[in-house]
Amino acid sequence: MINRHYLSMLSNKSVIRELSEYATARGAEIGYENVFDYSLGNPSVPAPPVFAEAALRFLREEDPVALHGYAPTTGIPSVKEKVAASLNRRFGMDYKACHIFPTAGAAGAIAHAVRAVTEPGEEVLVFAPFFPEYYPYINTTGAVLKIVDPDTEAFQINFEDLERKLTPSVGAVLINTPNNPSGAVYTEETLRRLAAVLEERSAAFGKRIFLISDEPYREIVFDGKKVPYTARYYDHTLTCYSFSKSLSIPGERIGYVAVSPACEHADDLVAVFGQISRGIGHNCPSSIVTLAMAESLEETSDLSVYETNMNLLYDTLKELGFTVTRPGGTFYIMPKALEEDAVAFCRKALKYDLILVPADSFCAPGYFRMAYCVETEKVRRSLEAIRRFVREEYGK
Repeated sequence: MINRHYLSMLSNKSVIRELSEYATARGAEIGYENVFDYSLGNPSVPAPPVFAEAALRFLREEDPVALHGYAPTTGIPSVKEKVAASLNRRFGMDYKACHIFPTAGAAGAIAHAVRAVTEPGEEVLVFAPFFPEYYPYINTTGAVLKIVDPDTEAFQINFEDLERKLTPSVGAVLINTPNNPSGAVYTEETLRRLAAVLEERSAAFGKRIFLISDEPYREIVFDGKKVPYTARYYDHTLTCYSFSKSLSIPGERIGYVAVSPACEHADDLVAVFGQISRGIGHNCPSSIVTLAMAESLEETSDLSVYETNMNLLYDTLKELGFTVTRPGGTFYIMPKALEEDAVAFCRKALKYDLILVPADSFCAPGYFRMAYCVETEKVRRSLEAIRRFVREEYGK
């Protein structure tokens, strides 16, 4: 008999994927260059040459038996040392190799982190708006996702609702900064206040509440600013990272969990992750990709294109009268739709070959998301389609 839980998930497919598939099919009809596809967060710039060069060097020069052999359960020691040293140098931390666990991207990192610090039935608080895949990431672990209402002014943290929902049933809090879908970057003030609340409630409940920080967009930030490093503000932080966006290699599925050295059970958690891998069939990311990543740790693709695209879209949306918060990073922007029903709004946009994602599934009804990881030339051409859509459908 097929597992009914997973069978039921078939009727709740990702709206992002469905719209991306529609865009591909429409592109086959009229040419994909004529479809303004803002659905999928797939990087649009190439990986830096150093990554490919490193992978090729390992393939040419290393002993193939050793190179293609099984990696240790908790990761390749030399890679872990390099990741720890880079984080320490960049963020003033004190990681050691024993605090780093390589994973198959940020999704794999979250899968391990949630399982490690929650018991079945405990709640994991997430802040709306959030990436809808958090539902399966959390709920298939035995924990229960619970939503903190959004701050729709600046898309920081709604602390009033957080304090209502931060009960003894909570085992962990999951944040995402820079944020998908809003593009918001949590400020230092926000992180300090969050840390203080978690410390106070942990003491009151007599148990540690862990903070899981999902940071795959950490290098995509605008206006010359830096993203505050969450683990500097709360000792009990598990940092989940992916190189999918910084190196533009989402298909390679490579990331890590970094356990704060000051964290409760800091010296045990990576070993615990190894045991979790036995149960979920993770069993280490690709050795070649892992080694090439370690040679590219502080490199990035040319990420400046995303800020260019953001400014083009933000300025046009404001000009047309949209309510929209300027993103601080990522390659997403989340304006308010021009009618209450964002699904209807996005459906009307399809007539203009504009592929926009209603943000209902991000727990932001009335808003829509645009993933502007698109060639800048195409973004520029899309602006007239956006203007025509707004003019003809909404008289603006």
